[in-house]
Amino acid sequence: MRHMKLQWNWLAILLVSCLRTYASSASKPNILLMMADDLGLGDVGCYGNDTLRTPNIDQLAKEGVKLTQHISAAPLCTPSRAAFLTGRYPIRSGGLPPNETTFARILQQQGYTTALIGKWHQGVNCESHSDHCHHPLNHGFDYFYGMPFTLVNECQVGEDPFLNLQVQAKYWLYSQIIALTVLTLLIGKLTGLFLVKWKAIICFALCGFLFFISWFSSYGFVRYWNCILMRNHDISEQPMKPERAASNILKEAISFIERNKNGPFLLFVSFLHVHTPLVTTEKFLGKSRHGLYGDNVEEMDWMVGRILDAIDKAGLKNNTFTYFTSDHGGHLEAHKQNAPLGGWNGIYKGGKAMGGWEGGIRVPGIFRWPGVLPADTVIDEPTSLMDIYPTVAHLAAGIMPQDRVIDGRNLMPLLQGKVQHSEHEFMFHYCGLYLHAVRWHQKDSGALWKAHYTTPIFQPEGAGGCYISGFCNCFGEDVTHHDPPLLFDLSSDPAEIKPLSPATEPLFDTVISRIERAVQEHHRTLTPVPQQLSEYNNMWKPWLQPCCGTFPFCWCDKEGDSDQKII
Repeated sequence: MRHMKLQWNWLAILLVSCLRTYASSASKPNILLMMADDLGLGDVGCYGNDTLRTPNIDQLAKEGVKLTQHISAAPLCTPSRAAFLTGRYPIRSGGLPPNETTFARILQQQGYTTALIGKWHQGVNCESHSDHCHHPLNHGFDYFYGMPFTLVNECQVGEDPFLNLQVQAKYWLYSQIIALTVLTLLIGKLTGLFLVKWKAIICFALCGFLFFISWFSSYGFVRYWNCILMRNHDISEQPMKPERAASNILKEAISFIERNKNGPFLLFVSFLHVHTPLVTTEKFLGKSRHGLYGDNVEEMDWMVGRILDAIDKAGLKNNTFTYFTSDHGGHLEAHKQNAPLGGWNGIYKGGKAMGGWEGGIRVPGIFRWPGVLPADTVIDEPTSLMDIYPTVAHLAAGIMPQDRVIDGRNLMPLLQGKVQHSEHEFMFHYCGLYLHAVRWHQKDSGALWKAHYTTPIFQPEGAGGCYISGFCNCFGEDVTHHDPPLLFDLSSDPAEIKPLSPATEPLFDTVISRIERAVQEHHRTLTPVPQQLSEYNNMWKPWLQPCCGTFPFCWCDKEGDSDQKII
């Protein structure tokens, strides 16, 4: 009898444990995160656009909470996404090294099935072409389908190359100079004008040839080296066929939802839209009022709608925390001939790659969780893309790393209306390694101050972007340093049109002094780290090149050659 009693006790304990596990799992929401690429805040209907059709994103806002001061941690893709994944300013980690803990890792540890579908852009390899140390599956994702790098013009046949045009032109000029020098030496040797050894000519010619091969390999074969699709650790398309990427991404997202409807799951859909070359299916071509860019925005909105439909059909709407955003503002300088291909950032100055100007860092922030978050609500408090990290960790009952600074803040109290103010008092706006601007939310007065220490020099003078170079730089002769800083009160001048001065703002010196103390305090929390985004790390290295086949013969199509229509 005693033996049977012990067995029953063990069974009871096991049953209680299982019930607790089930209850814990059932109480955890599914997490659906959707991120656009280069989407301008002013391109979305619920943020003021009345000429582009974004009904699905607008409906998401109507059913949930819309943030009007949602800020990216950087005005460029890779650092912004690294900050999003880790909840930390990119200056703290130098990118996304293997020792960083993403929110996907935290949720994975809490029993979530995790997936990234779409753009990664955080690197792949460290030491060899197959170590995959930076791969999504080594950062907490159970499943990956998409681009490990980013979409560029070179990915689409027939498009003008865009990648580092200035650098390519410089290298091509150097190559021509070297070739001309070799030709001159050769003619001089054959005619007896120069006393030069054949060995020197051959050595110089060989070095010039190697120089040409090294840079041309980086830029001349971009379509084969960078434009690839992967499924988990395997390359599925090299080069990718961009015309069917949208269909494949949508199918993968819907399939993941259907496979994991018993949850809990984390699905991060990282759209290739609306990055140039704006690959758009025939169904949407010519349908918008804003050319190819507008067509691409409307196609992405349709994709958002299809993903939300899949959530609804699986009966998961009320148990899914849904979020939509962009990695940063629109790329104003993007164009083809005279046709603009970039987004619109509304009233906000600047755009992608423009330091701390509002147009490059203010992005959509929309949340929906029926029954938990209020519907049709607008919040004007400063928030950050980095806030998603602690927010989803909280929802999953996960534990964030205790050995590092986490800059994001849990948004749930603010989203639910339990508190009136964001936890962010100061926000630091970096461009690469350089602090360009600082935002101070003075909660007691309601003022929202912003000081610019550095701003990019627009080209041509008086323009709203760097239209000559195609991209604004973060440092050197391409920026202006301000002492004292340019100061704006965003609560009354959100477009940053009228900089304040001691003559026009009595609190000018007090505000600047307080912001500078905050900068000093912030700098004390930073420690030097290797910079993954350094010039050397961004150079093409053949031994790190992902390759489907035997290098350099890298091509394959495992997705099938049959024509696929978007579902």
